[in-house]
Parts: sequence; C-alpha cells; structure tokens
Amino acid sequence: MDPKVSDIIDILDNLAPPAMAEEWDNVGLQVGDPGSAVKTVWVALDPTYSIVKAACRQKVDLLVTHHPLIFKPLQSLNFRTPIGSIIDLAIRHHLAIFAAHTNLDGAAGGINDILAGRIGLTDLKPLSAPDQGSGIGRIGSLETESDLKSLALAIREKLNLRHLKFAGDPALSVQKAAVCSGSGSSLMADFFASGAQVFISGDLRYHDARDVEALNLGLIDIGHFYSEHLMVDVLAGRLSGIFADSKMNITVKACDIEKDPFTVLP
Repeated sequence: MDPKVSDIIDILDNLAPPAMAEEWDNVGLQVGDPGSAVKTVWVALDPTYSIVKAACRQKVDLLVTHHPLIFKPLQSLNFRTPIGSIIDLAIRHHLAIFAAHTNLDGAAGGINDILAGRIGLTDLKPLSAPDQGSGIGRIGSLETESDLKSLALAIREKLNLRHLKFAGDPALSVQKAAVCSGSGSSLMADFFASGAQVFISGDLRYHDARDVEALNLGLIDIGHFYSEHLMVDVLAGRLSGIFADSKMNITVKACDIEKDPFTVLP
C-alpha cells in the first residue's frame, strides 16, 4: 500500500513539532486530502502559483513548503484571487500542500541550525528561548576572530550571495554572532542582550542599523530569501533518507526553479 499524505505529515511533524510554531503562524496541511496516496514529494520555500503549477505539471502528490499558503482565515474562496487560484489549481490536480514554518525555524537541526552551520558558527544556543523547544535564532562562536567587513565578505562567499548589506564599524572585532533566518528585526532586543557582536539575518531595518551603530555592534543583512532557501536541499535530503530507511517508495525533489523576488541593479 502506498504511503499517504498523513504518513508524511507524521514524519514532518517529528522533524519540526507543530507545538513549536509561533501563535500567529499557520503550519501543517494547507490544502489536500490526508488520505491521498503519495509517490512524489517536492520541497520548496514558497507555494507560489508558478511553483504549484510546475508541481501539478509533474504530477507531484505533496508539496512541502516553508512559508504557509494560508496565514489568516479565508472569508471567501474566490478562484480569481492570487491565493484562490493556487488553491483551485492544487485541488484540481489533487496536489496536497503542507507548510513547516516557524516550527522548522526553531527545531533542532532546523533552518537556524542550518544557517549557523553554513556560516561556520559553533557552540550553538537559542537566541530567544521560549518555554518549549529549541527557541528561535541561534548564538554561536566563530572558529577564528574576524573583523566585521571580512566576516561579511566570507558569508557572501559561503552562501553564494549576489549581494548583502552590513552596518557597523567595518573593523569591529567579532568573536560571537547571532543569527535568525527570515526576518530578524523582532529579535533585536534578544541580540543586544546576547553578548554577540553581530546579528546576521534578513529584512533588517534602517533603525536597527542606527541602533547597532550607537552600541558599536554590527548587522549583516543577507536577505530573507537567502537566509531560508538553503532549507530546501537539506529537508529534501532528510526526507529522502527517511523514506529509504522506512522502505517507502517515494521520490523527493528539491525544487530548483525558485528565485529571490528582488532584482538588484548593478
């Protein structure tokens, strides 16, 4: 008997427990039948129309994304709206869509651990530790002390970024760094209290930069997309390994057609 959507959900919930999600978040099955059979799974960052359309063309059974398709309760379902057209397309092609968002951010081995590891941080601890789970963000130590500008250049190379922004004294000595995948502005107070010299995240604001200047600290903004998209290959690999160990005949693919929605002019 083919595995069902509900079987894959059980596996995903074990990797990123739903109880770890923020209260405002909407994780889990977004669209689909938990009892449907699954032979093909795609992993992507966003459930955009183009990604869902491509998945439907490839006869994918389950699309696992980081960002949820539905954030707030729908008061109507108009198939001519952006979200309505995606739901309509998924339903017509029997595509289930599942999201692991802030629960995957904070889970052990989740996106923040992946990001910190790629940057080269060790001795990781949560940046913001709620009562449950591993907490959001990470604090860690660099293998060797660096100045802020050299660290920014090294991160650009390690993450293969087209661009990044940093704020603070380029010569600032950095031994300890804080990271947060996605938008990190809400964790600025946690960063200031952490003892880290630099905060690495996406969607950091002008006034965040002014605050770190005043405190002789640093910010490195790597962009929202690049701070999270690295989860796609990693999660696809983990699922593939779990399916193989469990003798599940499921094909897993890391979606390779997503791009940062922002274009940077040279």
